[in-house]
Amino acid sequence: MEHPLLLSIILFLMVMAVLSGIGYRVYYKPSKFIRQLGAPVISDGERLGLTSTTEQAPGTVVTFLHDLGNKIPSSEAEVATLKADLIRGGFRSDTAVPVFYGIRIICTLGLLMASLAMEARMPQNSMLKVMLIVFGCAAGWKLPRFFLAKRVKKRQEIIRLSLPDGLDLLVVSIEAGLGLDQAIQHVAKELQVTHPELAEDLSLITLEMRAGKRRADALKNFAERTGEDEVRKLVAILVQNDRFGTSMGESLRTHSDFMRTRRRQEAEERAGKVGVKLVFPIFFFILPSMLIVAAGPGLLQIFKNLFPLMNNFH
Repeated sequence: MEHPLLLSIILFLMVMAVLSGIGYRVYYKPSKFIRQLGAPVISDGERLGLTSTTEQAPGTVVTFLHDLGNKIPSSEAEVATLKADLIRGGFRSDTAVPVFYGIRIICTLGLLMASLAMEARMPQNSMLKVMLIVFGCAAGWKLPRFFLAKRVKKRQEIIRLSLPDGLDLLVVSIEAGLGLDQAIQHVAKELQVTHPELAEDLSLITLEMRAGKRRADALKNFAERTGEDEVRKLVAILVQNDRFGTSMGESLRTHSDFMRTRRRQEAEERAGKVGVKLVFPIFFFILPSMLIVAAGPGLLQIFKNLFPLMNNFH
C-alpha cells in the first residue's frame, strides 16, 4: 500500500462513525426519551419555552467558526435567504449565519486537501488535475447547503405530519371555550413531548403576540418560519376567520379532516408507485441472480458438451 497512513485515517473515521451511530441509537436516544417522560410538571413560564433566560456561552469551535465566517463578504439578499433557510431548519441563533459560512470554509478546505492528496494518483494530465481541484472546492462549498436543504425538508415534513394532531387539540380547546390565543398556548404546552417542533413554533406565536404584534402578523410569521404550504393554508384560514368572525372550530375541523384525507391519499399514491420503482432493482439485481441460479447448471452442461462437438467440425 502506497499510503498506509491515509488508509488508517479512513478506517478510523469509518469505525468512529459506525460506533457514534450505534451509541446514539442505543444509548442517547432512549435516554433522551426517558428524560422527556420524567421531566417535571410544566409551569406557567415553562409552557412558552421560557425555562432559561440566559443562553449558554458558545464553545471554542463555535467561536472559531463564527470568527471565520464573519470574514466572508456576502450580500444582504444572500444573507437574508440563508437566514430564512436556517430558521426553517431549526437554527435560530443570531450566530447561525456566520457559523454556517465558517462550516462552508472548513468543508471547502477539507475537500481541497483531499483533492490534493488524490492528485498523485491521477493520470499525468494537468487539465484533469485542475478539474479535480475545482470540483473538490465546489463540492465543499455546496455540501453544507445541500445538508441544510435536507434538514429544512425533513423539518417541514415533521411539522406537516404533526399538524392534524395539533388541529384536533386546537378544535377541542376552542370548542371548550378558550380564545384563539389561549388555545394556541394550551396546544403548544400539550405538544411539547410528542411534537416539539410544532410546539416550539406555536410558542413563538404566543411570545410575539405578548410582545405587541398583531395576531395576524404573528400567524403570518409562523408560516414564514416554517415555509410549509399546509401551514400557510392553516394561517390563511385562521386570519380569515378572525377577520370575518366565522366559526373557528368548524373551519379547523374541516381543514383537519382534509389534511388527514390528503395524507392518506399521499400514502396510497406512494404505495402505488412501489411497483414501478421496483422494476429497475428487480431487472438489474434480482433477475440476474435468479437466472444464474436457475439456468446456470444447464448452461454449464451445454458449454461443457457443445463446445467440444463444435471444435470437432473444424
